[in-house]
Amino acid sequence: MEFVEPRSYLVDVEEGVLTDASGRYEKKLKDLQGLYSDAVAFASAVKAGGDKVVYEVTDQRPVASQSDLIFGVTCMRPGKIGDEFYMTRGHIHARSNRPETYYGERGEGLMLLESPEGDVRILEVSPRQMCYVPPMWIHRSVNVGDTELVMSFCYPCDAGQNYEIIERSGGMRSRIVCQGAGWKEIPNERYVPRDRQAIASILATADV
Repeated sequence: MEFVEPRSYLVDVEEGVLTDASGRYEKKLKDLQGLYSDAVAFASAVKAGGDKVVYEVTDQRPVASQSDLIFGVTCMRPGKIGDEFYMTRGHIHARSNRPETYYGERGEGLMLLESPEGDVRILEVSPRQMCYVPPMWIHRSVNVGDTELVMSFCYPCDAGQNYEIIERSGGMRSRIVCQGAGWKEIPNERYVPRDRQAIASILATADV
């Protein structure tokens, strides 16, 4: 049997990247249609600079095995659309019983979490703070600071991502908006609760 060679990787906190990463992707502002409540403000921002990178991910994907891990770094730019902070698309894992961890490296952010039934939790993410996303929770990162939000992450390599779960419900149940020098949680007026069948189908993916 051939074993994978152990090695270490440097998290470049200032650049917001994982060195020697095997993968990289970015999301530009124009890629985030439908995330924000203020469609007029979003259209105006895209017209002024739709190619602006809102966040980028560098990661390492070792041998594709159910017992292996994907790990990397997310770097989110600061900014707002209307009164909403820049955020990631958010997802639940395609195999919904897979967890994930995020570790704050630089900046100030939030992890917005939602259960399939619609329960909401909000965790702060700041330097040297570990955020645990348990199985079955939808999650989205939000940069509530005025500098880049840099986080390390790690999750099982067979987890996968399901982004459509948020789109089908009209977004997550709560939105994070600016309030003075801070933030507050408000209800998402477009949110459509999931019915029993939808919830059952999500929970069933744990056995895939």
